[in-house]
Parts: sequence; structure tokens; C-alpha cells
Amino acid sequence: MGEPGGIFATRRGSILLISSCTLISASAQIMMKIGTTRITTLDPIALATNLPLVTGYALYGIFCLMMILALRRGELSLIYPIISLAYVWVTVLSYFIFHDTINPLKLLGIVAVMAGVALLGRQGPE
Repeated sequence: MGEPGGIFATRRGSILLISSCTLISASAQIMMKIGTTRITTLDPIALATNLPLVTGYALYGIFCLMMILALRRGELSLIYPIISLAYVWVTVLSYFIFHDTINPLKLLGIVAVMAGVALLGRQGPE
């Protein structure tokens, strides 16, 4: 544990960090969507005072900083497939928050993304 980076220096730590990134990214996208539904004009003052929109962009900034940490230590071939789980979170959150529909094709897509991440995340013999 004397290595710089603490918990995020380990494979498990990197996966935990990048998994947290997916939730933050999805939350950012949901907040930006909520904010854009409140836009009536492209007035810079109105945009800067649109709290959900500003919150969404702030969360996206946090996501980017966390990605920098993850990319420093983690395997790129593992990180980016996990990031795709943000699409799953956005779809599920949109169902509950915006009452979007989840048809069988969307459900199949969610299962495919999750299965792909699971397969890519498996560590084979070294």
C-alpha cells in the first residue's frame, strides 16, 4: 500500500472508481436533460442560473477528473467497456424520471451491454 494512488492503484480499486464514474456520468446526463427542459431562451444569464443544467455540467466535470485518475492506473480495454454502463443507468433512470418506455429491443440492448462488459471484465489466465 506504499505505492502512490492508494486503493485506486489496484485492479479492484480502478473498477470501483470507474463504476462510480458511470453513476456520476448518468446523473450528469439526467440533470442536463432536466435543465434543458427548462430552457426558454438561449440567454447566457438564464443558462448560467439554470441550476439543474449547471449541476449536470459540474457532475460531468467531476466525471472527467475521475476518468483521469482511472486512466492513469487502469487498463483502457477494461475501463471503456465499463463506461458503457452509463447508457444502462441513463435508460433505467429515464424510465423512472421521464417515464421513457423500455421496449423489448431496448431491454435486449441493455442485456447485451451488460453481458459485453461482464465478458470483457473477466480476467483470463495470465
